[in-house]
Amino acid sequence: MPATLRAAIRDIVDFPQPGIVFKDITPILADGALFHEAVSRLCETTGGARIDKVVGIDARGFIFAAAVADRLGVGFVPVRKQGKLPWKTRQAAYSLEYGESIVEIHEDAVKPGESVLLVDDLLATGGTAAAAVQLLNDLGAHLIGISFLIELAFLKGRAKLAPYPVHAILTY
Repeated sequence: MPATLRAAIRDIVDFPQPGIVFKDITPILADGALFHEAVSRLCETTGGARIDKVVGIDARGFIFAAAVADRLGVGFVPVRKQGKLPWKTRQAAYSLEYGESIVEIHEDAVKPGESVLLVDDLLATGGTAAAAVQLLNDLGAHLIGISFLIELAFLKGRAKLAPYPVHAILTY
């Protein structure tokens, strides 16, 4: 079925800026069977490990992480862009092509020692995921793995996530 998932992803040239080929996942989201398959495959990346929480990265990562958490019967935790969470937070900065950005997590979102799966839609350069990993480490989480629907392997983002297991359902 990964071939079916791959076939549903649209390439949008020069979005959001010239030179970028955006991987549009909305056709997967719009098709119940494809969305179910994508979530099932992300759940399989746990390898049967006990999970206490699934953490999703703002914003498309929320879609998959919340569905995975529901399927696994565990809690969902958002990692959001700065200023979007209403309570006490921890922050981590990461580099963008032009400048820097910050992500946050609630201080009490994950208890020390809880087993966590980090989920996002796409792994590109790895900066955002690495910042989320830093936040989880700061909270004392036991990160069992990081799972993505799509990995753009040519951007080598996986290297920033070592030594954690990284899983991608589709690789380009």
